[in-house]
Amino acid sequence: MRQRTAIVIGGGIGGLTAALALDRRGWSVTVLERTAGPVPAPASGRRAQTARPARSGAGIGLAPNAQRALDTLGLGDAVRAMAAWQGAGELRLPGGRRLARTDNAAAVRRFGGPVMVAHRAELLALLAGRLPDGALRTGAAAELVDPGEPGPGGRPARVRIAAAGRVTGTDGPTATDGPAATGEGAGVPAGVGEELTADLVVGADGIHSTVRRAVFPGHPEPRYAGFTAWRFVVPAPERPCTAHETWGPGGLWGTVPLPDGRIYAYATAAVPPGGRAADDERAELLRRFGTWHRPVPDLIAAADPAAVLRNDVRTAAAPPPAFHRGRVALLGDAVHPMTPNLGQGGCQAIEDAVVLAQLAAPDADLAAALAEFTRQRLPRTMDVVRRAERIGRLTTWRSRPACALRAVLMAATARLTPDLALRALDGIADWRPEGPTYAAGTRGTRTAAQPKEHE
Repeated sequence: MRQRTAIVIGGGIGGLTAALALDRRGWSVTVLERTAGPVPAPASGRRAQTARPARSGAGIGLAPNAQRALDTLGLGDAVRAMAAWQGAGELRLPGGRRLARTDNAAAVRRFGGPVMVAHRAELLALLAGRLPDGALRTGAAAELVDPGEPGPGGRPARVRIAAAGRVTGTDGPTATDGPAATGEGAGVPAGVGEELTADLVVGADGIHSTVRRAVFPGHPEPRYAGFTAWRFVVPAPERPCTAHETWGPGGLWGTVPLPDGRIYAYATAAVPPGGRAADDERAELLRRFGTWHRPVPDLIAAADPAAVLRNDVRTAAAPPPAFHRGRVALLGDAVHPMTPNLGQGGCQAIEDAVVLAQLAAPDADLAAALAEFTRQRLPRTMDVVRRAERIGRLTTWRSRPACALRAVLMAATARLTPDLALRALDGIADWRPEGPTYAAGTRGTRTAAQPKEHE
């Protein structure tokens, strides 16, 4: 049987997970990532030469649903080892008053595992480091030329390289039916205008997805959710701090310790879209949050102004017609962008990737597999989109009476329901993929009967 080929457009978390999952299912895979400048990532075995996309990002929450999805790829233990297992978390007011408290013991009881936080760049490195040599081409922007047509005698999908790129770790040909970019060692240029064909194209190119526009040109673009977000990571402070989220008028602040002691911080504010600080974004954070309880002002002061990321938050304006068309499947922010209020953006992209690969077995009817992918993923992810957006709207309340009422209701609910902060994840974080996972206990400890990490 001829080996099926897949092109993944986008080398973020969803795209890399999809590429790895398809590779594990026997597909020959190429990832086209528009970001240039690969950064070597530590790896082992046959994947030692693979590189990761050169972008750092910030932190990413990994709820039990995402961890179990990664278990199916043999990566669950590696992710748990590099992620922070939060012992406790608090919901507070700007003056410091605590409204609610939860811990991961409650998450384990409720969802079968803890909520963890990792550095996005380290997760990208882990995923990219397990891809076959030559599978990742960075600096290679791509455009979908033809979505193809599945089924007997159906034409393949076609993708054109729209910007020069580099192949990372080319021990063999890239995974396409079209002209393969091959060469000696890393850093082989990929030509502009080069056209590739594949049995499957995965559109994982983010919120401004060109693949989505190509397959559903009339579908509305993601809309502004009403607030913008800042993110940064700072070195470990002298005094450890507890994870917390603080809600104030028109915005919130979050503090999350990472495994090595560094702090991932994030903030949101209800402001018009497209704004930028006249000086720098750290100064903007000081103006907005500098009088809030400690350690908020200390963390802002410790931030490198150049490392503070600012992005308008956007969400899906409407459910898409499907998650597929022809031989193209869409996943992650490319098809269901959501606000970060449930910490599920990356988690749902990981779920998408694993489900797609499980359905698209090498001998499966691809048309039926893609239709089933839409059937399973569209209602679930759009439900998460709506639930996240509802919480996001609560964070934009500005008036003092409304914020006071919100605080009273949250505190009262927390007294009656101690797991208040976790209830929003019911039906989400307890998701389990098809097939066995090796998650066990509170840290994914493996028993003797469970499979070892894939090498």
